[in-house]
Amino acid sequence: MDSQIKFREDGMPNNPAATVAAAVTATVTAPTAVTAAAPLDIPRGLAGVVVTETALGDVRGQEGFYHYRQYSAVELARTRGFEDVWYLLVHGELPDRAGGDAFAARVAPLRRLPDEVRAALPAIAAATGPAGPLAGLRTALSLLGAASGFRPLYDIDPDRRRADTLAACAAVPTLLTALYRLGRGLEPVEPREDLPYAANYLYMLTGSEPDAARARAVEQYLISTIDHGFNASTFTARVIASTGADVAACLVGAVGALSGPLHGGAPSRALDTLDAIGTPERIDPWIRARVLAGERVMGFGHAVYRTEDPRSRMLRDIAQGFGGSLVDFAVEVEHRVEAILAELKPGRELHTNVEFYAGVVMELCGLPREMFTPTFAAARVVGWSANILEQAQDSKIIRPSARYVGPVPPVAVPEAA
Repeated sequence: MDSQIKFREDGMPNNPAATVAAAVTATVTAPTAVTAAAPLDIPRGLAGVVVTETALGDVRGQEGFYHYRQYSAVELARTRGFEDVWYLLVHGELPDRAGGDAFAARVAPLRRLPDEVRAALPAIAAATGPAGPLAGLRTALSLLGAASGFRPLYDIDPDRRRADTLAACAAVPTLLTALYRLGRGLEPVEPREDLPYAANYLYMLTGSEPDAARARAVEQYLISTIDHGFNASTFTARVIASTGADVAACLVGAVGALSGPLHGGAPSRALDTLDAIGTPERIDPWIRARVLAGERVMGFGHAVYRTEDPRSRMLRDIAQGFGGSLVDFAVEVEHRVEAILAELKPGRELHTNVEFYAGVVMELCGLPREMFTPTFAAARVVGWSANILEQAQDSKIIRPSARYVGPVPPVAVPEAA
């Protein structure tokens, strides 16, 4: 990656070459003696290294395409509801109308929290304070798992594993919205079973039933971010699942990875960029100054896509459906940033990623910026859970090696003074 501009990482490129995996297997074996810090043959960040097989989906970065199972993720977001796509990730097929309705009816009651968890939320919200709902979610998920009797994946059958993931996924929006409201001195809003996943999320967040257009826009955003290859949080969830730990433990680890600004923290930061630019005449000087200074331009570039991010394209269409000055300004910034980057970095295609227009859409739908990344988590928990279930089918623990590059051992231990 060019040193003058840095972009966040969100997943691993699709590189199924078995030779890469073989090379890694060979190079991670520690030598018997180390004489110098030899160059690593393993790509930094494991970029492009195939670590397992999955039937859940993939990202084809050269094509600008990603999918859940055998279906285009963007097409699913355009044509299906959240619960249908959730069903697909869990069961491997899309439900018919009756099956979708039955699944929605099954998971809706799971939105209500155990009494022990509800009673603890005010203390969790007070303790996490400025860190916000995502920080509180880590503690709340641990408590949910204990209160719900989650047991180690290693000790339970597939049906119980699936039931535990459904309970956790259904509860996450309730936990996030309750923590947000408590942090602002407001009472949590109890979930409604008659509303779909996205509409209920907005209802619990604001206390008002959302209009259909905004509920659908948020639903499409949620569907588009359920899963996205072996990103950092998904890989974290699978590593923990490989130990046989319970579902809550796996999800807590995933949330911890998502909380990092280079992974899940970019939607609000991309919107902050629009605020910092302010007006159209400031676009060119603002962007040029940051590119030349080697600073990040949040919302542009991706570790996987070498074409336009398909999620960004879809969310731009959704934003333009609402219209307004914010959308017009965002589109103008997009065009000018791409032109300036093309000028300063000829031969490279750099486009908006999902965060750029995700922030615009969530702002238009009334979500506070501190809830942008938690909203991402409310979607991604379904993808994490599907990966946890898949990983639990393999009893082999994920236990890679590292190449030691420190002082040559053994050295005699000096006597204590």
